[in-house]
Amino acid sequence: MNWEEAVAFALSLPGTEMSTSYGAPAVKANGHTILSPGREAGSFCLHIDRDTVEMLMETDPDNWWQTPHYAGWPAVLVRHDSADTDRVRLMIERARDQAASRPRPRPRPVKKG
Repeated sequence: MNWEEAVAFALSLPGTEMSTSYGAPAVKANGHTILSPGREAGSFCLHIDRDTVEMLMETDPDNWWQTPHYAGWPAVLVRHDSADTDRVRLMIERARDQAASRPRPRPRPVKKG
């Protein structure tokens, strides 16, 4: 599943929208990022709880991984060529459910100047 396919699937879920995060395209649910392109070629970033990140990297490190940039954060990289697209879809759904259950972030103040 490449970035475009992941985005298309995520946007088919209720309450998701295309937005931006740190100036890059992102899929959000309830104002929280669930997918972003990531910093590494051939992967996209799934924003999900740390326990799930650890479980995914332990059970399938060839497809779910982190660089030092993501270590310790609730985010995991997903390789585009992952053979287990059903699991990828399931984890995107889980990330959406987690985001939907969290309070919506407060709007940031607009800088004047």
